[in-house]
Amino acid sequence: MMTGKAKTENCAICGVPLQYVSTSRELACGVCGRKESANIVCPDGHYICDSCHGADAKKMIREMALLTLETDPLRIAMAMFSQPVLPMLGCEHAYIAAGAFMSALKNQGRVRITNEDLDEAFGRLGRQAAGGYCGLTGVCGVVPAIGACISILYGSKCGKDMEQRLTMEAVTKVASEILGLTGPSCCKAYTLAGLGVAADFLKEAAGISLPVQDRVPKCLWSARHPHGCRRGKCPYFDHESLSVSKPATNGGSC
Repeated sequence: MMTGKAKTENCAICGVPLQYVSTSRELACGVCGRKESANIVCPDGHYICDSCHGADAKKMIREMALLTLETDPLRIAMAMFSQPVLPMLGCEHAYIAAGAFMSALKNQGRVRITNEDLDEAFGRLGRQAAGGYCGLTGVCGVVPAIGACISILYGSKCGKDMEQRLTMEAVTKVASEILGLTGPSCCKAYTLAGLGVAADFLKEAAGISLPVQDRVPKCLWSARHPHGCRRGKCPYFDHESLSVSKPATNGGSC
């Protein structure tokens, strides 16, 4: 049974508005041919899997994370938000959360973070972050993004004691912060909020301070939100941005 046919972003192949369906269906990716279950579909049968849909954006995120010298994770995230290849919504933002946090820590220098650590965080994140599943399972991709980073820092894995507890504590705090920003969801707000919580947690748990200079940066993309920006309900909303932002076209899926 199909329900919830609210319009969202447009199909990247034909431009028809995509639809959310409550029961997944198996579709083949029009780019790589891989078959998988999907809940965000084109009425005309087109489908692009998460890997192909976000490939260019994820490449950009990794490159910027490796090259930046910035130590403020929110500034890194805002710079990534500004790249044209990034869709308005989508789990690419979870990769921004992980990339911004790990690169800020690497540049800050208190703990040793390698390029391999960054790729490990991305790999772990990819097992749990998928477009649209914030609504389908209640777990935003930013949550496991921060969890993967904290887990790598503490060496957490199944069977560990405090390491796993600290990782789960950080994840719980990020999820709680994101909960206060729902209705409708916004990947950019979730990313900024998650990074702020992660910075606070790291300072409290490990005494490592990241120089977050602007805890509430102003969003420049409000008018592009395909589900409708929360406007004044969002702490990152900037009234002036509406005069310069353009409406959404195919802004990705969340």
